[in-house]
Amino acid sequence: MIKVVFFDLDDTIVDTTKLAEMARRNAIENMVRHGLPVDFDTAYQELLELISEYGSNFSRHFDYLLRRLDLPNNPKWIAAGVISYHNTKFAYLRTVKGVRQVLLDLQRSGYRLGIITDGDPIKQWEKILRLELDEYFGGVFISDHLGVKKPHPKIFRKALRKMGVEPGEAIMVGDRLYSDIYGAKQVGMRTVWFKYGKYADRELEYLDYADFTISSLEELPEILRGLKLEEESEGGSDKEVHAD
Repeated sequence: MIKVVFFDLDDTIVDTTKLAEMARRNAIENMVRHGLPVDFDTAYQELLELISEYGSNFSRHFDYLLRRLDLPNNPKWIAAGVISYHNTKFAYLRTVKGVRQVLLDLQRSGYRLGIITDGDPIKQWEKILRLELDEYFGGVFISDHLGVKKPHPKIFRKALRKMGVEPGEAIMVGDRLYSDIYGAKQVGMRTVWFKYGKYADRELEYLDYADFTISSLEELPEILRGLKLEEESEGGSDKEVHAD
């Protein structure tokens, strides 16, 4: 029987893709506004390439952007980008539609909840705390803190062990078919692919690893109710066979 529901964080609980795009665009606009001698499109495309190469958690995006554009390391331009980026993040950070009600419904139904996410621990905890979501979760497991990233089985096993459940007693909900769904399925967990965000049409070669597919988190409680009824029915059948 399912006892724990694990969620990915970015684009599963927090609407990250739209937020990141908006923050990056606003950062470049503010840098240009404060004297960056490059047009918006050129600087923005260079920033996207830089992020693709170095990752979203790299701490010196704007410094390296100036180097790539063969511009001097002007602290005014860098500060303009940093300020606008963080102001946008703080102002527009949002949960995915229906998250709070779904989490509350699952808690009331007796499920324990956890998060398994990749990323920088400080940045991930900042999202959770700013949105006041920490009270819903009994465990938060972040790759850069644990030293292992999804889809490696170790991160899922660490989370299962900390929550005190076997793989068959847990279900993983996430937007990435590769890291979330394939990874969790490899250790024996049930899986729900949340078809949302920039990965809604990617990594489809891993679709067979998803037990369920949803386009809204509000579909999740019904899936869990169905699994519970199925398990109760199977348990009843076993008892009847044993009695005979």
